[in-house]
Amino acid sequence: MKTTINRVSAYVDQEVTIGAWLNNKRSSGKIAFLQLRDGTGFIQGVVVKSAVSEEIFQLAKSLTQESSLYVTGTVVEDSRSPFGYELQVSHLELIHEAVDYPITPKDHGTEFLMDHRHLWLRSKKQHAIMKIRDQIIQATYQFFQREGFTKIDPPILTGAAAEGTTELFHTQYFEEEAYLSQSGQLYMEAAAMAFNRVFSFGPTFRAEKSKTRRHLIEFWMIEPEMAFVTHEESLVIQEQYVQYIAESVLANCQLELLTLERDTAALEKIKAPFPRISYDEAVEFLKEKGFTDIEWGEDFGAPHETAIAESYDQPVFITHYPKSIKAFYMKPDPEREDVVLCADLIAPEGYGEIIGGSARIDDLDLMEQRYQEHQLSGDAYEWYLELRKYGSVPHAGFGLGLERTVAWISGVEHVRETIPFPRLLNRLYP
Repeated sequence: MKTTINRVSAYVDQEVTIGAWLNNKRSSGKIAFLQLRDGTGFIQGVVVKSAVSEEIFQLAKSLTQESSLYVTGTVVEDSRSPFGYELQVSHLELIHEAVDYPITPKDHGTEFLMDHRHLWLRSKKQHAIMKIRDQIIQATYQFFQREGFTKIDPPILTGAAAEGTTELFHTQYFEEEAYLSQSGQLYMEAAAMAFNRVFSFGPTFRAEKSKTRRHLIEFWMIEPEMAFVTHEESLVIQEQYVQYIAESVLANCQLELLTLERDTAALEKIKAPFPRISYDEAVEFLKEKGFTDIEWGEDFGAPHETAIAESYDQPVFITHYPKSIKAFYMKPDPEREDVVLCADLIAPEGYGEIIGGSARIDDLDLMEQRYQEHQLSGDAYEWYLELRKYGSVPHAGFGLGLERTVAWISGVEHVRETIPFPRLLNRLYP
């Protein structure tokens, strides 16, 4: 019976054949232990000299790292293995012999591993991170479909910036100027006016010359937008969503979390509702913690976010930022003109902001005023203004950065390991 490693539990005490690669091996005089992987998981194959032909045993001992082969053997339960099963091998068939595989079991530098990212993805740790990423994506679709959202795909090529910034990648679109999208949000607002509750999931690009462990040039965003929803109602959706993906990973990725040595107790604490503090309260808190140089009206950096997060064992919302440091489309607090109805969700354990969201301006006159203040092109943004002309309603939305969320949930230090092929300030290869 031909199967895959992730399905061997259905074939205990039966003989199966698995197409696999040799991840590693060790052998004594009479037994060879083959660490096998097939893309769905990892399993140990045990080759006993007395149970196979001399030819098969010698092949087992001579196999090189990352050689591909068909392995036939009996599935047995193994309580010593984190996976719970192993394969008692009866036959091997070499498909391709790998020679001088560059990533050996010894330690390698980060730059070397990044240069060989196409091969590094095969390692057990990187495999675990990508499986957790996949589970978060699956949970995202499940959550938003359960909550009545429709998935809508915004364009990647746009004629203007979503937030009016200069950190854009420019390209020529035939006779017009174009940019790689830094957010699909404006288009999702249009979609919400047609479908009520929508979400997008796609790549975004920021030409930000940052080298921190939290930043990528190309990353993936989940961006929900909701009509007839207030800022407070949006916060409830956000915390329910984050709780849902954490629970999904805990339920379905126990082996991967174990591989990464992740403290699952920290993830089990992620239960809505999350604590909330205002920007005003955050500034006072930071001053008390020794950040005497922080002034009202300044944005928070990574050290500030980390200091705030360390006071909680859950994600924490920082709400009501100054209007002057937030995007043009954010709705002012009706009780206070100098702040907007927005929130950033800060992950615990020093992982920083994973969600940014706000209520959107729905008043035509106010939006026209914002256009003038931010010197936005009337031609490029006319369609966005028309959303306020034809049936405007209160609406709100948010964006979750997938890679930062994967880093936090999996306990990985740097976001470069949370995307298959990272694009960094000085990296466009492989």
